[in-house]
Amino acid sequence: MEVVCLDLEGVLVPEIWIAFAQETGIDELRLTTREVSDYDVLMQGRLRILDEHGLRLGDIQAVIDRIHPLDGAKDFLDELRSRTQVIILSDTFREFASPLMRQLDWPTIFCNNLEVDADGRITGYKLRQQDGKRKAIEHLRGMGFRTFAAGDSHNDLTMIRCADAGCLFRAPESIAEAEPDLPLVNTYEDFLSVIGDFING
Repeated sequence: MEVVCLDLEGVLVPEIWIAFAQETGIDELRLTTREVSDYDVLMQGRLRILDEHGLRLGDIQAVIDRIHPLDGAKDFLDELRSRTQVIILSDTFREFASPLMRQLDWPTIFCNNLEVDADGRITGYKLRQQDGKRKAIEHLRGMGFRTFAAGDSHNDLTMIRCADAGCLFRAPESIAEAEPDLPLVNTYEDFLSVIGDFING
């Protein structure tokens, strides 16, 4: 049996932090795992900026409530889920993901949690485990599943390389050039074709 594991942001929905940066005008918050490979460095910087500007979880959630899946993402995911099992593996947080999962008809997602105080200030975050995407693939393979993984960022590379097959989806040029052996697809039609070849292979 096959399982397809997908990243969330940049693959199915817009980047949450970029949307929040646009809303607040804070350019530093535009950085994502496409540019910063060390997730802890990235998140600690984000938390510092939030504190400096007095921003709370509710401010971010208000922006998320206005975000919609990328054009074609819902149809792509519906079709894919009709063909095989799909799990979204994301480094985002449950507190961010729920409104987006509702719009995608509640696919399975493995993600992380924020630590939030009584005033709504984000004080930290709790990862399920380090390099959780790769470890999820390892465990799925250990249970006898054939796995396909796809994403667009630095933090997706270990899961893609751990899977039986995988590809980059709409990855930035810097990542695509650094990983020339990984297939790169840029449309949902081509994405379905590549995954279909894996499922039928």
